[in-house]
Amino acid sequence: MKELLNYINGEWLKSDKPFIKVSPVNGREIATVYEADKAMVDLAVQKAKEAFEGEWGQVTLQERCRLLRNVADIMERRSEELMLAESTDVGVPYPAARMLNVGRSAFAFRMYADEVANMFEQSHQFTPPNGGHALHYTMRRAKGVVGAISPWNVPLLLLVFKVAPALAMGNCVIAKPSEVTPQSATLLAEIIEEAGFPAGVFNLVHGFGANSAGAFLTENPDVAAFGFTGDTSTGEIIMRSAAKGVRNVCLELGGKNAGIVFADADLDKAVAGTLRSAFTNCGQICYSTERMYVERPIFDEFVKRLGNAVGNMKIGSPEEDGVQMGPLVSHHHRDKVKSMIDEALKDGATFVTGGRIPQFNDEKDNGAFIQPVVAIGLPESASFVRNEVFGPVCHIAPFDTEEEVVKLANNTKYGLASSIWTQNFSKAHRVSSKIRAGNIWINDWQLRDIRTPMGGLGASGVGAQGGRESLEFFSDLINVTARID
Repeated sequence: MKELLNYINGEWLKSDKPFIKVSPVNGREIATVYEADKAMVDLAVQKAKEAFEGEWGQVTLQERCRLLRNVADIMERRSEELMLAESTDVGVPYPAARMLNVGRSAFAFRMYADEVANMFEQSHQFTPPNGGHALHYTMRRAKGVVGAISPWNVPLLLLVFKVAPALAMGNCVIAKPSEVTPQSATLLAEIIEEAGFPAGVFNLVHGFGANSAGAFLTENPDVAAFGFTGDTSTGEIIMRSAAKGVRNVCLELGGKNAGIVFADADLDKAVAGTLRSAFTNCGQICYSTERMYVERPIFDEFVKRLGNAVGNMKIGSPEEDGVQMGPLVSHHHRDKVKSMIDEALKDGATFVTGGRIPQFNDEKDNGAFIQPVVAIGLPESASFVRNEVFGPVCHIAPFDTEEEVVKLANNTKYGLASSIWTQNFSKAHRVSSKIRAGNIWINDWQLRDIRTPMGGLGASGVGAQGGRESLEFFSDLINVTARID
């Protein structure tokens, strides 16, 4: 069985608090993970601070870019290891793990090397009120030691989205992956070490949240900023902790995302798009569509088509050919999702398909599998409609007017994402302007250039990740003004 250690100042360290990582596919024990205690986390921060004030602080921009590209090259060379780590931890099918989790992660390191190398700042001359001439310019300076706290649903990519821009700007990083998915973060530490980064620049601490590595990291006053992706309640805890010392946070949090299908939509594309948006990665994506609103003339047909498509999805182990959906990430999470599904039935939902725990008659019966759900018939007040399930579920309701569906889509504390399906582009842009969400897709879902920012409104987050916005978050803006009479 694998042993996953903490990586601090270029050394791999065990602790006296091991815990076991269990496979979501078959329930087997697959790794012993060593939880970092407070002394370890504090040591990581101290060594990162020393590296920032020492060798790393003297490294040129060109050298940082070279090291980032080294990471991308090594990730591509070790892509099968990374893919297996992601798939084993999360249960995601191999093709999705290769394309999304690993391929885009390598691209992100290379992209941030390009972005930071071409990052231009402001400058202008002006005449002061008392006459003469002056020159004003801005520059960006690394914050110092920053925390990167990543979730379990897309663990490698969502960690890289924080680590790559932080390193590009010259920071030192303390990474804290989810305790549920520790393997790819450990491989990333190996890769960063192999790429040639000095000791202390990147550090990895394993553990949990409260009274563990997560809390010890956010409570350390020498950590200047935190990038976090995860659930809203944890984001609130990090925000409260970061308020001590007035430290920066960038939080991508939960969502209860709405999809809207108008009667003039291409129905084949809308059904296929909803199949992706609701059930990719078992619905364990912040941007997943858990609420669909379909214009009444096509409501019955849409429900029938989506129900048939979902009912025919192949569920199985990640390595099986043609598998469209693996297990949920853990038995604990499966229990949570199942309880919300059962509550929906009690509240009067009709399940078009799904909702049970499948039987395979092999070792997969020890895994965290569940059938994907298409549901109808619930009022907007139902918990299943209002609260994020973070599982393979989709509730569909009819609507009659544009004004009505905008109100329905916006009737949530969240504001992360929405998708709109129509062949009338005037309508699409008109409705987009009224939807309260940070990310809106027209006739697609998760169509993204990672050079562009993505963020949420309301309970879905603070700030944005991607492109220049991430580089700006992991740096301080400095204004310099000089009189040049």
